[in-house]
Amino acid sequence: MTSDSRVGPPLFGSERETLRAFLDYHRATLAMKCEGLGDEELRQRSMPPSTLSLLGLVRHMAEVERAWFRRVFQDNDAPMVWSDTVDFQAAYDADASTRREAFTAWEAEVENSRRIEREAPSLDQAGHQPRWGEDVSLRMVMLHVLLEYARHNGHADFLREGVDGTVGA
Repeated sequence: MTSDSRVGPPLFGSERETLRAFLDYHRATLAMKCEGLGDEELRQRSMPPSTLSLLGLVRHMAEVERAWFRRVFQDNDAPMVWSDTVDFQAAYDADASTRREAFTAWEAEVENSRRIEREAPSLDQAGHQPRWGEDVSLRMVMLHVLLEYARHNGHADFLREGVDGTVGA
């Protein structure tokens, strides 16, 4: 990995500024964990029988962004990126994927999510979560996606260590 160029969240700020900054910080963390790696390294799995890889995490987070921003606030019927059904597990299988494919999809979903958040009048903006059949607030969506990134960035730490050969060092 190269030097850490992530921008940390503010020590003081509104709820919205803080949520936005933490979400962007965690997005940048996932990208940082993938820096300098080629397709083969990004597809390297943690350990059998797991299909978990850094590239799979990027693909999965594209699906998470789509499911929680695009499908909730823009188009409840928007198809998932790598699944004909709402199967988040399908994205983890990155055997035939490339960095370009995964990052292009992920970055597009992140930009769409940012636009949706910026255009919302408040964190109380309601959208419909089709999987749950219930309305949810933008606040809840931002917090949920933030927690998804935090959880998966823990996996990314382990995966990057494995790629770099530093596990147990």
